[in-house]
Formats: sequence, structure tokens, C-alpha cells
Amino acid sequence: MDLVKRITRSRPVQEALGFIVAGYLKLVQRTNRFVMEPADAYDRIDMPVIAAMWHGQHFMIHFAKRPQDRAASLVSRSGDGEFNAIALRHLGVRAIRGSGARGRDIRKKGGVQALRAMLKALSDGEMVVLTADIPKIARVCGQGIVTLAQLSGRPIVPVAVVTSRRIDFDSWDKASIGLPFGRGAMVLGDPIHVPREADDETMERLRRTVERELDRVHERAYVLVGSKDPGAKDPGIRPHQVLMRDSRA
Repeated sequence: MDLVKRITRSRPVQEALGFIVAGYLKLVQRTNRFVMEPADAYDRIDMPVIAAMWHGQHFMIHFAKRPQDRAASLVSRSGDGEFNAIALRHLGVRAIRGSGARGRDIRKKGGVQALRAMLKALSDGEMVVLTADIPKIARVCGQGIVTLAQLSGRPIVPVAVVTSRRIDFDSWDKASIGLPFGRGAMVLGDPIHVPREADDETMERLRRTVERELDRVHERAYVLVGSKDPGAKDPGIRPHQVLMRDSRA
């Protein structure tokens, strides 16, 4: 197993795999009939924005990007992150390497450099794509993305991109990847602005707003393709309580 890991994480193999995955995703994008909701979504958006997504929904998020929009995406420093960064490069998205924190503050656990890079990208006119939830705590919005919006002055736009034909993985984040020759939906939420002077109570309220809006756009996207979101929350669970318990751990 160690030998396999070394091989798959070697630079030549990762370059090849990244190229193949990017080519496959381009095929999925070309062969699915996509609708966007709302149809005038980009008329409502003042670029650049912080595009928010859930973990597990990251494979096709770039489909919602217009060709003229420059974009950067936060990618972990892990070996798997290197592979993702290569695939993104072939898809026209610049990777910002950094690690989010298990806690909720993006500035902790080595995230300061990534935060600075994302702030610079936004100030230079690049859209930043970011997962709103934290690894291993699926679909519970962390404070990091709200902090980025507060410091940058740029709005958060929740985004969902799904297809009718897809593979749903039995992973912690219920990841999905589209298959060719189906129907697709791209749903963009309204921009969520975070005031620079926001206090803790306001930040928590806006964090929950991002969480609700991400759930809403995903539910709507799956409805548009005649399917059900495999990662939808149990209605009896209150996700923000999970976040509070984890932050105290």
C-alpha cells in the first residue's frame, strides 16, 4: 500500500491523473443540457465574489463560471490536494494552497497564508471558490468563509451544480460526480454581504444564513433535474448545534 501511495502521489502520475479528470469533467459539461436559475443570475452579481459550495459538490462547481471570469480555489496542502490543484489548472482555475482549521477560524492552523492569498485574489478581481463546511463535518457552515467576506468586503454567493446522471459516493461528504449525456442544473443564491463592523452575533447569524442558502440552492438544483440530494440533512438535526459541540471539543 505504501508503494501504491508513493506512485499515485508522484508528480508525473498526478499530472496525468489531473489531466484525465479535467478532460472527463469537460466531457460532462459539454454533454449535459444545463439550465441556470435564476436565468439572470450574473446580472445580480457584482464580481468578484466568494463562491460558496459544500464539500462533495466540488467536482462540477466550475461549470457555473463564465469564460471571462478569473477564478481561484482554495485547495488543501495534502497529496490529494495536489492532484486537485492540477485538475483545476487544466480547467482554468488557479489553486490557492492552504489548510482550513478543524476549528472554525480560517486564520488558525496555518490558514493565515491562504487567507492572505484569497484576500489578494479578491482585491485583484479574481472570484474565490471555497467550501463553506469543514472536513468531516459535512454541510455545517464554518466561520471561515464569513470571515473572508468580512475582511474582503466581497459578498458570498451560494452555488450548486448537479446532474441527473451521476455517481454518488458513500463518503462522509456524500460526494457526487456527474456522468455524461444527462440534464444539469446550476443554481446561484443571492449575494450575502458581511459588514466589516459585524459583531459576533451578526457573524453567527450570517453563518447560518450561508448554511441555509447552500442547503436551499442544492435542494432546488436537485429538484430541477428530477432527483433528491443524497447529502441532504435529516430534518430532525439542527446542524448549528453540531458546530457548537465540535468547537467546544
